[in-house]
Amino acid sequence: MMEQPHDLTVDAPRTWERPVVCVPVLVALSLVGGRFSSFSTEANVYVFGAGGVLIWLGLTKRVQARPAPDRLPPGVVWWALPVAVFGIFEGVTFIAAAGDDFPTFSLLADPLLEDRLVRSAAWLVWLSAFWGLVRR
Repeated sequence: MMEQPHDLTVDAPRTWERPVVCVPVLVALSLVGGRFSSFSTEANVYVFGAGGVLIWLGLTKRVQARPAPDRLPPGVVWWALPVAVFGIFEGVTFIAAAGDDFPTFSLLADPLLEDRLVRSAAWLVWLSAFWGLVRR
């Protein structure tokens, strides 16, 4: 019997890494996360649990990583600028404890996040972004 050389084998993605599996799982996790009220003990435990599992998957290399791009596209700076301004604005207003006179974006989003469907959609965005980071 002839052995296969190890150089010629191709690593196929695991079944649970394929979009047909992971997208419904992320949607289901988002729907569960959307059922918890904001900043409740259950929601905080769920955030730390889901985030911890994703961090563990990324650090242990149990997920097949996608190659990083060689160069960033030229328009990235224009996308990074508003994100940086948002982060600075959010941080300063939080540290200054400006309250209702100068609310943070998080405080302004609270009325929207009272709806379970919107909260589930926000969960889906968060989990999808985190899953994308784990895959890098």
